[in-house]
Amino acid sequence: MDENTIIASNFIHDIIDEELAAGVNTRVQTRFPPEPNGYLHIGHAKAICINFTTAQKYGGICNLRLDDTNPSKEEVEYVDAIMEDIKWLGFDWENLYYASGYFDFIYECAIKLIKKGTAYVCDLSADEIREHRGTLTQPGTNSPYRERSIEESLDLFRRMTAGEFDNGARVLRAKIDMSSPNVNMRDPVIYRIAHVSHHQTGDKWCVYPMYDFAHPLSDAAENVTYSLCSLEFENHRPLYNWFLDQIGFNEPPRQIEFARLNLNYCVTSKRKCLTLVESGSVTGWDDPRMVTLGGLRRRGCPPAAIRDFIERVGVAKAYSVVDYGLLEACIRDNLNVNAPREMAVLRPLKVIIDNYPEGKTEEFEVDLNPNKPELGTGKVTFSREIFVEQEDFMAEPVKKYFRLSPGNEVRLKSAYYVTCNSFETDENGEVTCLHCTYDPESRGGNTPDGRKIKGTLHWVSAADHVKAEVRLYDRLFRTENPADENSGGMMANLNPDSLTVLKDCLLEGSLRKIKPGEVVQFMRQGYFCADKDSTPEKLIINRTVALNSSW
Repeated sequence: MDENTIIASNFIHDIIDEELAAGVNTRVQTRFPPEPNGYLHIGHAKAICINFTTAQKYGGICNLRLDDTNPSKEEVEYVDAIMEDIKWLGFDWENLYYASGYFDFIYECAIKLIKKGTAYVCDLSADEIREHRGTLTQPGTNSPYRERSIEESLDLFRRMTAGEFDNGARVLRAKIDMSSPNVNMRDPVIYRIAHVSHHQTGDKWCVYPMYDFAHPLSDAAENVTYSLCSLEFENHRPLYNWFLDQIGFNEPPRQIEFARLNLNYCVTSKRKCLTLVESGSVTGWDDPRMVTLGGLRRRGCPPAAIRDFIERVGVAKAYSVVDYGLLEACIRDNLNVNAPREMAVLRPLKVIIDNYPEGKTEEFEVDLNPNKPELGTGKVTFSREIFVEQEDFMAEPVKKYFRLSPGNEVRLKSAYYVTCNSFETDENGEVTCLHCTYDPESRGGNTPDGRKIKGTLHWVSAADHVKAEVRLYDRLFRTENPADENSGGMMANLNPDSLTVLKDCLLEGSLRKIKPGEVVQFMRQGYFCADKDSTPEKLIINRTVALNSSW
């Protein structure tokens, strides 16, 4: 990200400004701490932007910390993808850490709590702990093991660590307050047994800390000053602070919560995304219909458009739902300025210009993007046979139809005026070919008599084109809240038209060299990106976004 980018202020920055002015803090250090149990999505983009830009604004640092405390659901594949996504989005971390790198330290903190009498080993099962916890309106009840002696808890915890017990046999719990109105404070589990190999530590451990315990300790160990997280952790803040206070850090980090990004017409839950992948509803985590960062990248979404989107959404405390159309608008705004214009015919219809010399071709020079002169110009080839869109011809035109029809004249983009004289059909009555004549005096769209033509069509030459498979992507779901069980749930709300594959599309010849990830505007169609699976032998093109929303 450009260091000269102006970073808008928000309520988080107001808090930091006050604390810096009062001397509460003299520096700003943040972190982005994702769990490597799935791919990052558009919601994570908000957290990434907030943490990295906040550090940047105050001349501080932001670290990346992989919260790998649950090895049964974590994979190196996800670690690599997280790193790739953050860098693609335009950010880089000061240091790379793993929560597992603090396991020895966190373990010693657990021992310290036991010795203080504020943690104990509990033999209740997970279901029994849940039953003892109570409800939002009723206090919990103490575990029968809550008054275990410090010596017995120390012995049992060390034996848990040595692997003597099965998964679920015992846990270590903090001793806080079973009658607290905040359920998170009712003796939460801080360590559990899990005989699982870890992608970083191997088989060194068979006990692993819970997130609520590992997270504040990791923040403190890194000297984080501001732990910025989404609003669902607000009720966990008292527990976050309790752990820091019990261990005794002199300058503990401060947790500040912001509203998470809720986007309609999509799901961002990793669990739900995994269901989509495993059910075959999408082709993978980077399916262009997914709002994972990998999916958005594959679809051709510029990272600057995502950063613009996050900035427009803003940073607030209040819950809100953002319209998916705003994301699409940010993508269009960016590509309108930056993407070169090309011509492509997605549903080709042959046109023969009967009075154009056979065997002749000529080139026309065109501006690649009038909004960005530095892109320069390109050349398109014109010939006797060309292709236009099927929808650009109507045998019996409706009122105010200004495209090709018998007797009607149109302008071919950057080329000539042509008039449709006749057409051919197959045995089913489908139009297969148009016969036209051109006006040689109209080269470049100008005529001696100065006549104006209302219809301008894009086209592709039969003499110089490349074939491609074009995938037209649309929203994955047809309802604003796809996970709503009242409307049938996520799987029932899938949009059957979220993907349309067109096999025999024709593109300008210059596009035979397009590289995976490159985005162009197909005139009158939208913005399109070469897919990662595209090869010189088989071009695969994904629609990033249409020129105008159909929603």
